[in-house]
Amino acid sequence: MLNLIFCVSFSDAGLLGAAVAVCGGYGLCQTACNAAWVACYAAAGLVAGAATGGAAIPAAALACNALQGTCMASCAVSFLVL
Repeated sequence: MLNLIFCVSFSDAGLLGAAVAVCGGYGLCQTACNAAWVACYAAAGLVAGAATGGAAIPAAALACNALQGTCMASCAVSFLVL
């Protein structure tokens, strides 16, 4: 999976290094969430990206998707200043 990350930091110029570290940490956090999502699907016998949605989507896929959403939200709270 390819994640494109756009990070905007409102900080003093002297904090540029910290802003870069925050963006990098955010990207690593999202990558970990995505890896866990793929592993969750695999553990349920599913193929990540193959579920089409709708009423026929397996409950395990819904659970994996919910966990990924929670993980991604925690990345945003932990690494981004909104």
